[in-house]
Amino acid sequence: MSDKSLSFKETWSELQTLVNRHLLDALDHSADCPPILREAMSYSLSAGGKRLRPILVLLSCEACGGEKAQALPAACAIEMVHTYSLIHDDLPAMDDDELRRGMPTSHIKFGEANAILAGDALLTRAFEIMAEQIAVKSCAAECCVDLANAAGAVGMVGGQVADLESEHRPHSTLEELEAIHRRKTGRLICSALTLGARI
Repeated sequence: MSDKSLSFKETWSELQTLVNRHLLDALDHSADCPPILREAMSYSLSAGGKRLRPILVLLSCEACGGEKAQALPAACAIEMVHTYSLIHDDLPAMDDDELRRGMPTSHIKFGEANAILAGDALLTRAFEIMAEQIAVKSCAAECCVDLANAAGAVGMVGGQVADLESEHRPHSTLEELEAIHRRKTGRLICSALTLGARI
């Protein structure tokens, strides 16, 4: 194993730790947030994963001359959006999955209604964090628009619709599958790089 490889793994691990610490701090800790909602949000957000999207935000920011600390709000926001999409994707109306990353899915643990609401709360909290915590407000607004486009009807959500529609066709073409993955996965990854570069 080369030193460069080890260095990459160490850097990735450090960034995962940084992101994980800030993600839980970024949850709504106000007394007005119902405990079951906070628990469901935290459960899904803490379920593990590579943290690819938030780490790309941090690395993109650093590559463009910024400080990683400045990009943490956007890094947390994009992971919250990704997590909300996983919660909703696991629901009976979508993929009807009972396990994610070896753990019961949110709707299995907390019920469908609480899972939907936890996803909704993560989505809205993501934009609240960027609007409040990105220091330059014009940049915060641009980041919110970019992430909304990547996650919304022309991005991830639109890709999920196309994915659901493709399940009812006997065969999907390679082009159709690539278009689905570009929207469901690719748009959020592109957004991670754009967010970091903006900040």
